[in-house]
Amino acid sequence: MDLPRIFTIRESNHRIHNPFTPGKLADLGEALRLAPGARVLDLASGSGEMLCTWARDHGITGTGVDISTMFTETARARAVELGVADRVTFVHGDAAGHVADEPVDLAACVGATWIGNGVAGTVELLARSLKPGGLTLIGEPYWRREVPDQETLEGCLGGGANDFLLLPELVERFGELGYGVVEMVLADQDSWDRYQAAQWLTMRRWLDAHPEDELAAEVRAELTAEPARYTRYQREYLGWGVFALMAR
Repeated sequence: MDLPRIFTIRESNHRIHNPFTPGKLADLGEALRLAPGARVLDLASGSGEMLCTWARDHGITGTGVDISTMFTETARARAVELGVADRVTFVHGDAAGHVADEPVDLAACVGATWIGNGVAGTVELLARSLKPGGLTLIGEPYWRREVPDQETLEGCLGGGANDFLLLPELVERFGELGYGVVEMVLADQDSWDRYQAAQWLTMRRWLDAHPEDELAAEVRAELTAEPARYTRYQREYLGWGVFALMAR
């Protein structure tokens, strides 16, 4: 049970596996007004930067669950580095279907709503771990503006399904699920650049060091195509944000 190896190659130097800078992650923690001792569950926690920095800065406690062996090990090392290993725990496992042993103050899935087969299923999954009156945190892409044609759509999604909404429609979707948006922090083009463009240097360094690896041809193809695709399509049309929700 693990992530595909190509994914960990791309993001092996990322601490945040979404288009957020450390500053935006810190802004989100401040915006949520987290109380010391608040219990947080982070499903698909990646390299643990959210839990670790918020434990350091706000005194929260928490558990992260992620399917990647490499990212889970990185998260545990980051907790030690920041001196919060006694407050946060990282579990290697499938976040899909994971429910906390005890109700938490904040339940999060930031950028991986595939674990619940989409936004609705992920919101429902998180609710199963949440205290009454607690916060749900969802990170999700959205369209910054209407997509004009099929070429642009395919360029943005790389062949994936078109299940994203415009920002107002996404907010309305949360309402249809019975939740109000009480805070949000949105990525901008600079934070998208820091997420996407940083992968290109990582992949190039990896390719130079592993030219005969079985994935070398796939990495080389991505390096050839992705910078143009990202700058032509994704950078202009795809947004991303983290939305704090409370049940109505």
